[in-house]
Amino acid sequence: MKKVLTLTALSTLLLSTSAMAAGFHLREQSAAAQGNAYAGATAGAENGSYAYYNAAGLTRQKGLQVNLGATYIAPRATAKNVMSETGARGADVENVVHAAVSPNGIVSYQLNDRAFAAIAANSPFGMITKYDRDWVGSDHGITSDLKSGTITPMFAYKATDKLSLGAGVQMQYVWAHLTSSHNYSKTGLVTENGNDFDMGYQLGAMYEFTDATRVGVGYRSKIDHKLKGKMKSSGSEYTGMGVPAGMQADALMNQKISAKLTTPAMLSMGVYHDINEKWAVMAEYQRVFWSSFQNLTFVGDSLNKPQGYISQVKENWRDTNFYSIGTSYMLDNQWKLRLGLAYDQSAVRYAHRTPRIPDSDRIWYSFGLGYQYNDKLSFDAGYTYIKAHSARMNSAITGNEGSHVTADYSNSVKVFAFSVNYAF
Repeated sequence: MKKVLTLTALSTLLLSTSAMAAGFHLREQSAAAQGNAYAGATAGAENGSYAYYNAAGLTRQKGLQVNLGATYIAPRATAKNVMSETGARGADVENVVHAAVSPNGIVSYQLNDRAFAAIAANSPFGMITKYDRDWVGSDHGITSDLKSGTITPMFAYKATDKLSLGAGVQMQYVWAHLTSSHNYSKTGLVTENGNDFDMGYQLGAMYEFTDATRVGVGYRSKIDHKLKGKMKSSGSEYTGMGVPAGMQADALMNQKISAKLTTPAMLSMGVYHDINEKWAVMAEYQRVFWSSFQNLTFVGDSLNKPQGYISQVKENWRDTNFYSIGTSYMLDNQWKLRLGLAYDQSAVRYAHRTPRIPDSDRIWYSFGLGYQYNDKLSFDAGYTYIKAHSARMNSAITGNEGSHVTADYSNSVKVFAFSVNYAF
């Protein structure tokens, strides 16, 4: 008989949410845009890295160009007032979410006066959360590690002197690793691993009203993954309702598994305006369709094994909004100063917040610098401090001998980004 486990959140293939955008999306794909809190990212097109948000912006990248960057995301999450369903008080948990580095790169090439092509590589989803093995909520989650890698060939075409169109094919690999204790006996450890490769697309348009003012629209499709891997259990016997006495966890839990995971679609709109030769202002709105992530269900393929423990944690995530405004100032012919402010809505509802992704609404404060070394070589750096609202977690597992845990989370993130751009 099939065994079903619905587990709380995965963690994203590269790291993130640990980081940094709501859910497990890694918005951090451009050091230049980082400095403006991604305001105007779909319209800015200052270099090739902006093509992640809008492929149509490639028409502003002349000749052959290479942009390579990396983002260091250093989150800090603390769980306090931890309490189990028995009323037992748990110790505060520090450093729940772990730091990680997210690389990105793109090579763009101008085919002719109107056609442009590029290939980009990045990690748009990811996260790492990790608790001590013996923490009070160990049956709700110990380790959550999700990583992703995406390669995107892109093409852009300048349809008119003012209108540019772009498209790309997302080729995405995801890998997830989850651990937790048995919720009927916390001495046992359950480990799930799975991976998958699938494809999606991106579309974009940019319209330049004047040389100083432009708007952009970008869309990235959802990608439906079916993770396949293994489930392993060790260190405990099954004693839950309906499980024969003496049955070893190995007899039921060590099997092949599959799980459906959808990375969400995203719609972005941005505007960029040069006030004069020194000052520029920009704004951005993004809608992330997180409602596609209602739960994560692992299904075992061992049909000849007896019915095992069934555990379910529904995510019930909601679609989210991201708003940002920014400004840039040219200090001289080489140095550019960037500032930005953003509001990032959480995909997690209070009633469904879990230890694996203790997400909440957050405010972004961003600062950045650009340096034009010469006509070919330039550098960009960005820094963001993200302060999340206090988050109350009230997580319950249903099923045989289900459990309940509560905690108060305090979260913040520091993001450091750097990139180099070279025009041949």
